[in-house]
Amino acid sequence: MPSLKDLKVRIGSVKSTQKITAAMKMVAAAKLRRAQEQAEASRPYSDRMQRMIGSLAGAANQAGGPKLLVGTGSDDSHLLIVATADRGLCGGFNSSIARAARNRIIALQAAGKTVKVLCVGRKGRDQLRRDYRDLIIDTVEGIAKPRVSFTTADELTDRVIKMFNDGEFDVCTLIFNRFQSAMTQIVTEQRLIPASVPEVAEDDEASDSNALYDYEPDEEGILAALLPRNVATQIFSGLLENSASEHGARMTAMDNATRNAGDMIDQLTLTYNRSRQAVITKELIEIISGAEAV
Repeated sequence: MPSLKDLKVRIGSVKSTQKITAAMKMVAAAKLRRAQEQAEASRPYSDRMQRMIGSLAGAANQAGGPKLLVGTGSDDSHLLIVATADRGLCGGFNSSIARAARNRIIALQAAGKTVKVLCVGRKGRDQLRRDYRDLIIDTVEGIAKPRVSFTTADELTDRVIKMFNDGEFDVCTLIFNRFQSAMTQIVTEQRLIPASVPEVAEDDEASDSNALYDYEPDEEGILAALLPRNVATQIFSGLLENSASEHGARMTAMDNATRNAGDMIDQLTLTYNRSRQAVITKELIEIISGAEAV
């Protein structure tokens, strides 16, 4: 059984940890609000960009369309962009993304495909390199410092498109966490190249059935200019969603840690008081026994 001094030191240590987790929770909550606003503001633009690509693709001749839209005609080589955080202490945020990436790699390799992994965030690299070190081509760190910017996403897009034009892969997929709430993040796999063209909803068809559009230049020319911007937009939106999810997961994890520290302090305090009472009782018994012996 630990001594009273050991219990007192343990209580002090847990109290210090509780102060740290409480402070981290407040910082994450402050960052979450701004990150959530940015992620939600990017969704309409991202969705509209995809709908515009779908509309242009339907009007254009897809057989001779840009490679970013129709692909290379093969899907033998896949590039996975695995977006995680650079830091931990955010619950299962990083592990869920790494698990989805691992499952995707296993499925692609089972189908005889070549897989390359580009890690955005140090934690994803640390988890994947245990089994797939040879597949990781590079790691991009510090992408959310001080916050996610479109310039950073555009630089990553230029690198991905250059790899695609050089024939290093046929299909590119972004794996990230889509923000739903501070307690819920949805692991999402979004295909970037060739572009994922959404299906036109019935209400959109009804509203546009009588509309006539003239494109200047032609549809292929507009697509050639919009498709690289679409990749950058989808990457930027995914990184914003990932950042909001990270802060939400960290806030929830630190809140749980603070609560657990409080429960541990209560339990240790109860054990300390009982041990102290037992020591006092033992000393009283020894004093009384000594006095009776005299």
